[in-house]
Amino acid sequence: MANEKNVLGAPLKLCCGNTGFTREGFCYVPNADYGNHSVCAIMTDEFLQFSKSMGNDLITPNPMYDFPGLKDGDRWCLCASRWYQAFLAKLAPPVVLEATHEKALELIPLAALKAHAVEHS
Repeated sequence: MANEKNVLGAPLKLCCGNTGFTREGFCYVPNADYGNHSVCAIMTDEFLQFSKSMGNDLITPNPMYDFPGLKDGDRWCLCASRWYQAFLAKLAPPVVLEATHEKALELIPLAALKAHAVEHS
């Protein structure tokens, strides 16, 4: 994880606990992460329903994977393709640019991410 960069070219910040491909809280993209879980997003009810309708239920807890389920306001490392799909449907959740890995830019224009940016806290 050392030396990983965000979409602004600065050191990648923590998104939140127990998220990301490695569940370390950072949205970095190791080689094994073919889903590109690079976008640090703040969940909205609208996005969660959209994701569920597309076949990815992020709401329902799944104890087998130690997954508590997500709710409005939670932070989570999303797949860049799912975030961009939601963006095109006008349902993209807010993003934390400082905690969004530069690999997101392989699929998402920086302007789209900036249009949905919130301050890192």
